[in-house]
Amino acid sequence: MQVNQTKVIVLGRAIVVGLGVGIVVSSFRWLIGLIFAGWLQLYKLAHQSAWWIVGLILLMVVLTWVVGWIIKPDPNVGGSGIPQVEGQLAGQLKVNAWSVLWRKYLAGLITIGSGALLGREGPSIQLGAAVGQMYAQFRKADEQNQRLMIATGAAAGLSAAFGAPIAGAMFIMEEVYRSFSVLVWLGALTGALMADLVASQIFGLKPVLALQLPANLPIHYWGYLVIFGALLGVFGIAYQRITLWSGSIYRVFAWLPRQYHFALVFAVLLPMGYFIPALMGGGAELIMDTAHTMPLLPILLVILVIRFIVSAISFGSGVPGGIFLPILTLGAIGGAVFGSVLSGLHLLPSQFIPYFMMVGMAGYFAGISKAPFTGIILIAEMVGSMSQLVGMGIVALTAYIVVDMLGGAPIYESLLQRLNLQANLAELTGHVTDHPVVVALGSRFENSEIRSLTLPKGVLITRIVRAGRDMLPNGDFVLQVGDEMHVLVDDAHFAAVWAKINQLNHGE
Repeated sequence: MQVNQTKVIVLGRAIVVGLGVGIVVSSFRWLIGLIFAGWLQLYKLAHQSAWWIVGLILLMVVLTWVVGWIIKPDPNVGGSGIPQVEGQLAGQLKVNAWSVLWRKYLAGLITIGSGALLGREGPSIQLGAAVGQMYAQFRKADEQNQRLMIATGAAAGLSAAFGAPIAGAMFIMEEVYRSFSVLVWLGALTGALMADLVASQIFGLKPVLALQLPANLPIHYWGYLVIFGALLGVFGIAYQRITLWSGSIYRVFAWLPRQYHFALVFAVLLPMGYFIPALMGGGAELIMDTAHTMPLLPILLVILVIRFIVSAISFGSGVPGGIFLPILTLGAIGGAVFGSVLSGLHLLPSQFIPYFMMVGMAGYFAGISKAPFTGIILIAEMVGSMSQLVGMGIVALTAYIVVDMLGGAPIYESLLQRLNLQANLAELTGHVTDHPVVVALGSRFENSEIRSLTLPKGVLITRIVRAGRDMLPNGDFVLQVGDEMHVLVDDAHFAAVWAKINQLNHGE
């Protein structure tokens, strides 16, 4: 029997990386829970004496400085971490793996553990990618194998964060790597399973969101799933826009260095922790509590609004922390609102409200990330039930289509474009000029997605004008003949760059 040696090597490396990521991310996840419990205890003590409130404020000031000191030297440490991993795998970003590993780990413990409305999954994916990169560099792997191990580590990171190995592998292939090659899925799945093996030893086999779900939704109620999916698509676009805009909130605090902007998050968390601590954190406990107690509709609406606003404030600060779990929480609370409305109108038995919470998580994630398969599998694994796949599929597909029709782009791709814009502008020298390029018949640009264009270095596409309308050039945008593509070109390299663009535009 002939053995494929390449697959065996990939398998062996994935086992090592997956186990290493499992240890790193599981400890990260465990410590976040421990630190968050400590913060909740401090908020309880604050009710006993005003001196505890003073102590909390002083602690927040110190931790803001510590977070700033950790993240300032490395711009790749802030935020979710998923866009940075996408950039690495696309060859657009160079990352110092050790710097990211320790800085993201320590800063993430402070920011996520404080109860900010941030998720652990994005940082866990980046921590996993850093472990994979460090192992690849230790083995002196070439660029292709280094990317494979980064993808493997990233899949393992998501797996350990949520106990969802299949979703971890699927997310890397569908959203991050965008490749279903044999070596990619073999490494990603193996690494994810190994990481889940480690996490299961620490956290057990109980699903992260072990909801008590009713039997499958009767077919005569399926029309509500389409309506709900469409609403999630509309609110998904709103979430995308607000999340991308959220950093602008901090322009008011321009006098404060960017690395210390978490001070505003602490300022919001203080009254929140004192009065409504149940709404703090990534949201897993809130989802479970809501499904169990099912608050009245007005309370659900208040929870939804507060979580939406504070999530944007938390993410906009630019500190380590993800949006995965906050997205799922909003989807779940949105499902509770939708189900409660139907129940109040006597259009749906109240026993099916938790069902809409579950499909709401899948649909909202699918619309915002534009990764429907990952959303469906992720929620099935987190809930521990595969019996509601059809309902999740209907809601996820509907939300995806609505977001697509409204011009929404995958949220992580949009965040990556913003990172690349900042990095590329920093590299440009001298004066830059905006030049319009009209897509010609037979051009290499014709019927091509923006993400597939092989433009020379030193070129940024800033906007597309079609029939007199300005349009955003996200990665899914397909160019057509007659489109006016506005490109920003550094004058120092104008001659060579412009010659290449004209060559491509004339099909050469």
